[in-house]
Amino acid sequence: MNPEALATLHAHLLPALAAAPSETRRLFHGRGRCWAGLEQLTVDWLQGVVLVSLFKEPVPDQLDDLKTLLLELTVSAEWKQSGAHTLLIQHRYLPQSTAEWLLGDEIDEMTIVEGGLQYRVDLGRKQNAGLFLDMRYGRNWVREQANGKRVLNLFAYTCGFSVAAIEGGANHVVNLDMSRAALSRGRDNHRLNGHDLSKVSFLGHDLFKSWGKVINSGPYDLVIIDPPSFQKGSFLLTKDYQRVLRRLPELLTAQGTVLACMNDPAFGSDFLIDGVTQEAPSLRFVERLENPPEFPDIDPESGLKALIFHRTP
Repeated sequence: MNPEALATLHAHLLPALAAAPSETRRLFHGRGRCWAGLEQLTVDWLQGVVLVSLFKEPVPDQLDDLKTLLLELTVSAEWKQSGAHTLLIQHRYLPQSTAEWLLGDEIDEMTIVEGGLQYRVDLGRKQNAGLFLDMRYGRNWVREQANGKRVLNLFAYTCGFSVAAIEGGANHVVNLDMSRAALSRGRDNHRLNGHDLSKVSFLGHDLFKSWGKVINSGPYDLVIIDPPSFQKGSFLLTKDYQRVLRRLPELLTAQGTVLACMNDPAFGSDFLIDGVTQEAPSLRFVERLENPPEFPDIDPESGLKALIFHRTP
């Protein structure tokens, strides 16, 4: 983050704050490598809270310069116009992803809005707040497709897809994730939106030890697969994604649909398309969902991949 890079950041953030959205959005996505020197920095708008995330430790002088720039923003007309009241830096490169509050009171939890739906998120205490903003179009797609369907949400995390599906009229959603704490937050998210929890199931299990439970709750009209690229002791992308794809014929109805997602920059769409062709040949590739425009990437295949597959008779 040399002076030129910081000047670029400043030039992006001023108009972004001046036109601050009413809902949660990313304001600056350096990780797409479109701006030299800012590849390890993102800025998110959480409806009055500005969250700056650093994914690599900067040298001390550059960190000081970044803080100076950010604090200068807080006295600008654009900041005041936006209604922003809190500013923090999250040091994602540290083991505890430590947060540093530069302006405003510390906030442990808050409710954010996306697509008119509410989600509870954590600030400054966990590596991930609780909602992946680049998956906005994916949640929108699920909401549009879910009416009358039985949905399986694998690697559900805090159940963002489930909230979208129930809002879209799904008959039932089964959420599976190893983290019971994440699923508990998923329940909270459904409650925030006034959803009928009798239409939602939560399975706090290791998928690879729980296929029987998952299959017995099916078949499903829509299966969502959104795993971590790597989770120690539970998921390795290059080995375990194929194990999931292999089971799809047992999980799906005759006309079932799959949303398969991946966010590892080292693998492109072909990884999923080839994997489905090999492991579940009854499915055909339909389309790749676009990523939101606030997530530009110098190489589209390095960003989020959200691919639709449909089962053919």
